[in-house]
Amino acid sequence: NTVLRDLEHERVPTMFGVPVMCAALQALPGFETADLSTLRLIITGASPVPAGLIHRFQARNIDLAQGYGLTEASPVASFLTAENALRTIGSAGRPLLLCDLRVVDINGNSVPAGVNGEIEVRGPNVTPGYYRDPEATAAAFNGEWLRTGDGGHLDADGFVFVADRIKDMIITGGENVYPAEVEGVLCEHPSVAEIAVIGTPDPRWGERICAVVVPKPGATVDLEELRAFAAQRVGRYKLPLQLILLDALPRNATG
Repeated sequence: NTVLRDLEHERVPTMFGVPVMCAALQALPGFETADLSTLRLIITGASPVPAGLIHRFQARNIDLAQGYGLTEASPVASFLTAENALRTIGSAGRPLLLCDLRVVDINGNSVPAGVNGEIEVRGPNVTPGYYRDPEATAAAFNGEWLRTGDGGHLDADGFVFVADRIKDMIITGGENVYPAEVEGVLCEHPSVAEIAVIGTPDPRWGERICAVVVPKPGATVDLEELRAFAAQRVGRYKLPLQLILLDALPRNATG
């Protein structure tokens, strides 16, 4: 509430906030009626941004523009400018000047537009390596390209769409599932305040989709309801088979 009040009082035109901060802001009771007429842009990043969250801010004439990067890229590799925020909703934009970005398969070969793989970057902003750690440096590079460890794809116009950390990918019944995609769908359920999707061991499928949910105050959430809600948007193999309810999700200092 303090942030919302300051945005009104100080007539803030632009701000930065990671997705969890943006989600908390739009969930405040006064968000719909607050005078945010001067706030035109929120720059966000650090994790994939659910499309539903972007739509909720756009309904208030506020663009939610995200960038993508990592410490080894000093730290930004791509950015979505405000004029493209609506046209390429969910994208982290195009590479910055002098920075190149590509998506490769498991063998390190470039993949066509629309195909998921690992994002790699190169350019003068990319670190030459890790200090006094040649083994880590060798493992992090594919020739002159830095392996980011992030999954995603490029569209035909060169916009990058970040799926999730590759190490967080769930393999269930031989199918690859990026948790952020499922989270992006389930976070729009009216009873869900916060959600994290993880993989848990399953004797039949290898891993099962597990939804860890913080319900909104006074709301109830059950597994079959979540599955029915998500079935309209994702394939059945991406639907959760397990539900864990918590009062709060554990978070680090940046949310």
